Amino acid sequence: MFRRKPALPSPSDRWLVIGLGNPGREYERSRHNMGFLVVDELARRHSARVTDRAAKSLTGRVRIGDRELVLAKPQTMMNLSGVAAKALRAKYGVPLERTLVIHDELDLPFGRLRIRKGGSSAGNHGLDSLIASFGSKDFIRFRLGIGRPPGNGVDYVLSPFAAAEQAQVPDIVSRAADAVLVTIEHGLERAMTDFNRVS
Repeated sequence: MFRRKPALPSPSDRWLVIGLGNPGREYERSRHNMGFLVVDELARRHSARVTDRAAKSLTGRVRIGDRELVLAKPQTMMNLSGVAAKALRAKYGVPLERTLVIHDELDLPFGRLRIRKGGSSAGNHGLDSLIASFGSKDFIRFRLGIGRPPGNGVDYVLSPFAAAEQAQVPDIVSRAADAVLVTIEHGLERAMTDFNRVS
């Protein structure tokens, strides 16, 4: 008996979830790679892997109901993330309003999550690159606080978490993954209401 193949998701059912970070084993557990960790958690929950190479990124796809999520980890280094992000949007046909970006944030206390649409880069060069490549600031960001140390912020963001912080990272990453899914399924306002308050 002939069975029709399931329909592929249309661009209107597709979301792009970009986690910012730096490729390479030396950066795997650094504070600057919070975005990568959240993307990996989303893939793990849906038994997927972010290992396909496309648009200067490692990518994977998952289905949630009638929606498709393209999960991506740009491989261009953080400061050139916009090059990969622009290529990803073009390849998968995802508009800016369904492009979600996850990144670390020096100006938030460690573990704090803030969701927002638009705004400045606050000195994050990865966001500077995205804003330049998109020609717009109006995309949704998931800002994961890593705290701002005295002295050199560059050394701090590229260094591993302290032992006490590392113990908290799984819960922080899990909460951020929850926030991404709520945004996709219930909308930005609901996600901001649920996750921007101090827990």
